[in-house]
Parts: sequence; C-alpha cells; structure tokens
Amino acid sequence: MLSATGKPRSQGQDKNKNTAGAPQSEQPQVLTSKQLLFVPSLFTLAFFLLSFLPRVQGNEILVRSFWAATAVLVVWQIFMILQCRRTGETKSFILAKPRPQHYIQAMVHLSVYTYWGWYWPPVQEHALLLVAQLLFAYAFDMLMAWSRRDSYLLGFGPFPIIFSTNLFLWFRDDWFYLQFLMIAVGFMGKEFVRWKRDGKSTHIFNPSAFTLGLFSLILIFTNTTDFTWGPQIASTLSLAPGIYTYLFLGGLVVMYFFSITLVAASAAAVLFGLSALYYAVTGVPYFLDSEIPTAVFLGLHLLVTDPSTSPRTPPGRLVFGILYGLGVFALYTILSAFGAPTFYDKLLCVPLLNLSVQWIDRAVQSLRDNSTLDRMGLGVVPSRRANLAHMAVWIVFFATMTLIGKTDGKHIGDSLPFWELACQEGRPTACDRLLLLQSTYCSDNSGWACNELGAHYASGRIIPADPDRALTYFARACELRFQAGCVNLLDPSTISRTEPRVFDLRLLLRQGGQNLMDMPESELYARACEHEWAFACSNIVSTL
Repeated sequence: MLSATGKPRSQGQDKNKNTAGAPQSEQPQVLTSKQLLFVPSLFTLAFFLLSFLPRVQGNEILVRSFWAATAVLVVWQIFMILQCRRTGETKSFILAKPRPQHYIQAMVHLSVYTYWGWYWPPVQEHALLLVAQLLFAYAFDMLMAWSRRDSYLLGFGPFPIIFSTNLFLWFRDDWFYLQFLMIAVGFMGKEFVRWKRDGKSTHIFNPSAFTLGLFSLILIFTNTTDFTWGPQIASTLSLAPGIYTYLFLGGLVVMYFFSITLVAASAAAVLFGLSALYYAVTGVPYFLDSEIPTAVFLGLHLLVTDPSTSPRTPPGRLVFGILYGLGVFALYTILSAFGAPTFYDKLLCVPLLNLSVQWIDRAVQSLRDNSTLDRMGLGVVPSRRANLAHMAVWIVFFATMTLIGKTDGKHIGDSLPFWELACQEGRPTACDRLLLLQSTYCSDNSGWACNELGAHYASGRIIPADPDRALTYFARACELRFQAGCVNLLDPSTISRTEPRVFDLRLLLRQGGQNLMDMPESELYARACEHEWAFACSNIVSTL
C-alpha cells in the first residue's frame, strides 16, 4: 500500500492498523490527501445544502443546528487532512458487501415509517430530517473511524441505526441540535464501548438502544421530555389501522433471517401474561389502553432484537426476551410512581440487557446436553429448522391474541366511562388514570373534561379538595363554552355536571389522535355507545 507521498509503508505498520474487521476479500480503496478531502465532503455538502430547503428554513434554530453540525464536520475533516499530510498516513475505504442485518432491517424500518406516516403527517414532515441524519451519520462515522485507524467500512450500517433511533424518539425543531448530538453519541458508543466476545472485539450495546437509553435518562431527570416528540410517537402508532398485524408481519421477516424469534415471542408472551394476570386480580388493565402498547410491540420486534448485541444461543435468546418483558413491565410502574412519562419503559432496559448477554450465554451452557430442550429447539446450538418451529408457535400465539381482541380490536381501557366506574369502585390506579385522561382531554380543549376536573377538585372525593384549582378548571370549561362550567364558576357550592357535547365526543373518542371532526353525528354516537357512553346509545336513533 502506498502512502500519500508515494512511499511504501512497512508491513508491520499495516498489521497494527485495524481495518474494522473487514473480510479479506474486501480490498481497501486507498485515498490520496485530495481524495480524503473530496469523499467525505460529498456527505457534508449534501447535508449542508439540505439546510436551504423550505422544511429547514422555516425554523431559524433548525437552520443553525444544521450549520453548527456542518462546521463540526468541516473542521474535523480539515484537521484529518493536515494530520495525514504531516505524518504521511493514508486512509482508505473498504467497500463492504451488503449485509442482511443492515439492509433487511432498514427496509422493515422504512416500511413502518411509510405505513405509519400515511396516517400521521408529522412523520412525512420528518422525512427530510431523517435523510439529513443519515448524511450526518455517514460523515461523522467516517471521520471517527479514520481518527482511530486506516480504513472505514463503507456499507449500509448507519441506516438501521438512524431508522431505529427515530422510530422511538426525535427532538422538536427548536431542539434539533440535540438530535445530531444523540446520533453522534450512538456512533461513539459503537466505536468506543467494546468488549471481547467469542474472541472478537465487538460493540457491547445496540447503538440506537444505547443512545436512546442514555438520552431517556437525561430527559427524565431534567424533566425536558417536551423537547421531543416521544409521547406522540408512542401514542400515534395506533392511528394506522391494523398496526399490530402490520408490525407482526414485518417482525416475521426479521425473525426468519436472523433467528430472533425467541427474543420477541418470549417478551410478548411475558407482557401479555402479566397484563392478563394483573387484570384478573385488579379488574383494570395494567397498561392504559392495550395489553401490549403498540410502541412496546414495535420495540420487541425492532429494537431489542439486534442479533449483534443479543445472546447467540436459543435458550439465551429465550431468557433475554423474558428479561425484556419483565423489565418493561416493571419500568412502567416505576416510571409512573415517579411521575415520569411511561413511554420510556421500552427504552431503558435494553442497554442493561446488552450488558448481560455474555453472562446469559455462559449460564445456559449447562443445558448443552439436555435432550428435552434439544427436541424443543432450545439447545445451545442454533438451528434454522428450530427457528421455523418457533415462528410457527409465535404465529399461533399472535393469532390467538388477535381472535380474542387483544391486539387491533377495541380495548377496554379506551373507554372513559370504564375508568369512571372503576374509580367509583376503588379499583387500583383507576382514579389516577381517570384524572390523567381528563387532564389530557382538557388540554385538548374539551370543556366537558375541564368541568369534570373542576368537579373533582371542588368535591374532594377522589383527590384532595382545592377550591382555587376547581375554579380555574371551571373557568376554562366556561371559556370553551361548556354551560355547566359557567354555572359552576358562578356558584361552585352546587356542582353542575352534564353529558359531553358532540364536540367533546370528537375529542374523547380519538383513541390516540384520530381526527373525528368530519365524522357524521350518527357514527359518532355509535362510536360513543361502543365506548360505554350510555346517553349516546339513546341518541343514535335520533340522529339517523
């Protein structure tokens, strides 16, 4: 190999340089100092030019975020060029053959964006920023690799990292510079946080899960979740019809190619079983509006299942999935207890599980000679046939969940009257969830919900009485032209409560954000009747 000065480099020097574990058949493409300037500049320039498009120009802070990230890349690149000229080092690309774990997962991610984005417009608006993150990731990863070794493995690697990260969290435009920081941290974690596994140096953490977990903790402790679209991302997946079935089918593709069926299926089984047990004991669902929240269902298919950072053996994968299910279940309660957003439950436990994979693989080695487990496809040696058998079991399990209405069907937690009755009966957490739902709908401009909150604070039955706060909610209800709120504002000693108006129903029945403003009243009342609003059932006929 020749250096930029044309002098041959010593064999010893070549041997000591890490080529990122590239196969021997993939020959490095050596770059001169001029080429070193040109190649990464293509990504940086394309990234910079995106900042002049209307989507970015509409927000000054977003523009500055792009320009600041561009400046970092340019300065870093100039430093690399000067260093190579001073030392005589050369840098190179290794053109990697397309790897299924990269392009197949990326295609599944992209299909989720496409389907979800069809029903939630912010995903479409985010598409350009997704492209920008890919360009930034390539330039950043390239420069970081060349700062540590001679070669950069050029392939589809950044795609699943960027797509997976954005499926769960992205920052609002005013804070989007933190998105670029989050992407950079994910790639640094992949580069620097490593260990020896099976005699090879490999990254410990799933890159997207590492940065998602870290930033989740920061957002929780700084109480800055509103800087992100995180809660909306978690709740709007359900806007896409049949989203569970869609994610299930996409998950089958990943399961087939990477044999991670036991991870996803065992996590789903644990969550479903624990949710059913909780409901049987308490009479209320554990998760607010589903047996397994859609974002969690997405996570157990496309976040925790990274084959590079999960156990190698079938029993190890089974244990890994069970631990993920238990972790999500426990974190939901822990986050609720501390008043933190519960959508972080699926993100926080993945890095801890990544740390446990070698321990899990060692622990299951004792099962090596267990003939019973071998017959079940749970021996320590992976088998394609066993994975197909596990997929068949998972298909039956999901079909059963669907037939009993526990996936895409209406969930009991979608009914506000259910929570009102459960609260009256003193069911665990029911009153807290009722107040949470009514507070959410009041924020969405439902006069009925604001009046109900005022009534709760005025009566002091399910929450300590607070007359001043009650008057605030009554005033808000009156501003929203809800007559009972005006009556209560004038005379709070006698609390007036009435049924929701048509406009209120359009807000109360959205189930994750669906727009019901154009729904005919007859259909609206029918929908309300299905959600146990008794007054709506008697109004169906009158609207026909």
